[in-house]
Amino acid sequence: MATRILIVEDEASIAEPFARLLRREGFETTVARTAKEALDAARTTEPDLVLLDLALPDGDGRDVCRVLRSEREVPVIMVTARGTETDRVVGLELGADDYVVKPFSGAEVVARIRAVLRRATRATAPSTPQEPIRVHELDVDLAARRAVLAGRELELSRKEFDLLAELVRHAGRVVTREDLMSRVWDENWFGSTKTLDVHMGWLRRKLGDEAAAPRYIHTVRGVGFRFSGTDGAVP
Repeated sequence: MATRILIVEDEASIAEPFARLLRREGFETTVARTAKEALDAARTTEPDLVLLDLALPDGDGRDVCRVLRSEREVPVIMVTARGTETDRVVGLELGADDYVVKPFSGAEVVARIRAVLRRATRATAPSTPQEPIRVHELDVDLAARRAVLAGRELELSRKEFDLLAELVRHAGRVVTREDLMSRVWDENWFGSTKTLDVHMGWLRRKLGDEAAAPRYIHTVRGVGFRFSGTDGAVP
């Protein structure tokens, strides 16, 4: 079965040529031109990935992303003419898997789509069951993709959980920035590594970590990060 892509774009001069390009690349495409059409199409076609423009005639693409995320775990690549760091951070905070700024080349976006789909497939692939990991008051169940802190389940985005999982798998050891980008984002990640710092900041806040005296995530300057050992100690 062909991979289904939902293109949410109100400009026909962009949506239609891009839909044809994706079909030539072997994807099955659906085009939605408004926020309402996007949500209706997502519910009826169950796409494998959504290419989502932020500027829509009847709403903001970020609101569409919020609803999509609340209903189904589908990869989202945001597309916009706005390219400020604030826009990118907001998009990523809402759970977008990547961010593309117009004008863009079709080849680049196809490569990004394939990279995001690889990451999504890897994240959902069955693996050998692993015992939950406990550090201080934090319990991380890798198989169930759940993290509970002091009895309260944390609301983590997919990227935040993947980042936490990679750190706790190597608890007590340093994980380099390069390894985190490769394992959590993809070896073909196009963007800046600043996205790692943004997500690390969000994760630390949800863990209640203080930068001056972290309990869980420790920065190893110039190298990467180290999660507290499973006995709570920091080597």
